[in-house]
Amino acid sequence: MAREKEKAKDVAQSNPGCFITLEGSEGAGKSTNLDAVCAVLDAHGIDFYQTREPGGTPMSEAIRGLMLQSWDEPVTGLTELLLMFAARQQHVTSQIRPRLASGQWVVCDRFTDASYAYQGAARGLPEEYLNTLETWVHNDLQPDLTLYLDLDPLLGAQRIANREKDRMENEQWVFFQAVREGYLARAKRFDRITTVDASQPLEVVGRQVAAAVEKFLHRRGVA
Repeated sequence: MAREKEKAKDVAQSNPGCFITLEGSEGAGKSTNLDAVCAVLDAHGIDFYQTREPGGTPMSEAIRGLMLQSWDEPVTGLTELLLMFAARQQHVTSQIRPRLASGQWVVCDRFTDASYAYQGAARGLPEEYLNTLETWVHNDLQPDLTLYLDLDPLLGAQRIANREKDRMENEQWVFFQAVREGYLARAKRFDRITTVDASQPLEVVGRQVAAAVEKFLHRRGVA
């Protein structure tokens, strides 16, 4: 029995799962397009786990609630950043790494690119802060594919105008413009990031997201 367990462990380590993330600002349609990503993986018989950030574990979800609720005191960018990475540490350690190591794929609604866009570009925190926390929390772990849904903040605001908003969603246009610029800078820097024009009709965006995942699967020799 011990030998069989060791053999299974070796197989899992030699065939790690892939890590796919979806990024975008408010109103970009991340939830709907996450479904499009998962539908492609499901069609190819790929075992995957869907999760989100901040969140993904009971403790991380509790931190999410703290970060997104409104407070009678100012919440600094550094406070946000530390909360994000505290939640991420728990998420990566208890869910993401173990599942990838077992061969399962992970699909995540946002990851560290969001911290660089929101707390880095929009809150103005030094990149060295983010680099240090990224190294501490997940170092060698990076997404294999990131889909960034790019959208003008004014259009995004129109799309979410009638829904109840959390503390972050209530930020001003200038904040979300900085978020967008942060994401676009990341997309230029990293080949793993595919940018999709999210201003198009939802079904068109969904098809482009699905096509990008299919292309990725083909490169990996899965499709």
